[in-house]
Amino acid sequence: MKTIPELPKTLPDHTQLPESDGTFVKNFQEHPQSILLTESIEPILQQLHPDGYYAIGQDSGIYWRLTDPPERGAEAPDWFYVANVPPTLDGQMRRSYVLWQEIVSPLIALEFVSGNGSEERDSTPYQGKFWVYEQAIRIPFYGIYEVEQARVDVYHLLEGRYRLLPANDRGHYPIEPLGVELGIWQGRYKNVELPWLRWWDSQGHLLLTGEERAEQERQRAERAEGKNARLREQLRALGIEPET
Repeated sequence: MKTIPELPKTLPDHTQLPESDGTFVKNFQEHPQSILLTESIEPILQQLHPDGYYAIGQDSGIYWRLTDPPERGAEAPDWFYVANVPPTLDGQMRRSYVLWQEIVSPLIALEFVSGNGSEERDSTPYQGKFWVYEQAIRIPFYGIYEVEQARVDVYHLLEGRYRLLPANDRGHYPIEPLGVELGIWQGRYKNVELPWLRWWDSQGHLLLTGEERAEQERQRAERAEGKNARLREQLRALGIEPET
């Protein structure tokens, strides 16, 4: 008589599961793209979560079922955000995000396409990324970013199925729970000119990185100093010493 194998008495946590499937990052753009997304949206997330309870995963595994080997039961979005969970567990940095331990699904997951996009749109049950994000993990917003096409497709989970989210008048995709928009920005970041994936606020203002904010302040200070210098020259032309 065939016996049914016993289930483990305790489910593994993030310290007991592989943190990588051993594959390389697919191209040099993926890492700076993730940093750009994270750094620019962090001020928004700090406002939404003054207690600091949120987590961002960058090319990190989301374990959604038990398999052998374990990594077959995980998907690793290039970028994802989870609300209302601690950034660390038991004082340790997360090695992965374990759904049966956390319960809370990510609000948004983003994939950066390196091929033709078929892997990111694969809806094969229990195997394809699209199916896993839609039917198993049930992530409300799923974005597929194709840098070579300068485009992003954003899907919204409605009535259990992903529907393409229409762009607004600015060509952006509103992620309403965050109060932000997602879209393509053509520009230079980390010394590379590309159509980057970026955030805007709900009024259409680009969310800046710390470096961009510092540069903006520097330019503002230079303009103010220029105005002051011209005003001093005009006063001196009238015979008035500015310092007095």
